[in-house]
Amino acid sequence: MTSKENNKETEEFFKEHKYFGYEKDKNLFFFIQGELPMMDTEGKILIGEDGLIKLAADGHGGIYESLVKTGMTKKMKEMGVKWVFIGGVDNCLVKMVDPVLMGIAIDKGVTVACKSVVKANPKEKVGVFCKRNGKPNVIEYTEITDEMAEARDKDGELLYGESHILCNLFSVEAVERMGREPLPYHVAYKKAKYIDKDGKLVEPSSPNAYKFEAFLFDAFSEVDDMAILRVKREEEFAPVKNSDEAGVDCPKTARELYKKFYKIN
Repeated sequence: MTSKENNKETEEFFKEHKYFGYEKDKNLFFFIQGELPMMDTEGKILIGEDGLIKLAADGHGGIYESLVKTGMTKKMKEMGVKWVFIGGVDNCLVKMVDPVLMGIAIDKGVTVACKSVVKANPKEKVGVFCKRNGKPNVIEYTEITDEMAEARDKDGELLYGESHILCNLFSVEAVERMGREPLPYHVAYKKAKYIDKDGKLVEPSSPNAYKFEAFLFDAFSEVDDMAILRVKREEEFAPVKNSDEAGVDCPKTARELYKKFYKIN
């Protein structure tokens, strides 16, 4: 899945590298996710450098609708594909084809199976699995209260401690069901260039605009149950979310975890 901003560059990159051994149009397909307008702090829609409404990708939750609208799920069925794995591109240890996860989903008779790692600490910036109104769900770290984040069970473990690490397995039918209706939007405060009322380009040095994103896990409520497989952080979760200056979840830490797992000197 690409965005309008990087689709051309991504396809050219794959072409330059001979599609990494895959056959284009046979087992490698590109599709573009949806976009939503950005607005400033006063609620006014921004104008982009091209003079049109400034748009931003609609978040990883837009993948269901995009897969359906672009005909990808139909193509999957024609190819005999039954299961779809959706993972984050920022995790260099993501295990894209895991027979254990698929086996658990089939054994439990569920259409969705996910992986989790135990939170490193109550304040770790990850969403956590829970049940909301009896349905599977995830609470994003920006939306959980301090009281909930710190809560522990009788054994001393965090009550909300199972992190959602964006490692998800779906049946194709589940993807289609989740892609029928748009998901609710969450707000993210970002830095965005725009054209002001005088036609001048403004390049802010700090966040100045709101973008709207759908989260993939908001569709979990479409199923009655799911399977969750707890895995080891050092084996399957090395995300890149910050710069090296942060010292955590950054290129440096991800590289170290990657090299340690694959025993690279």
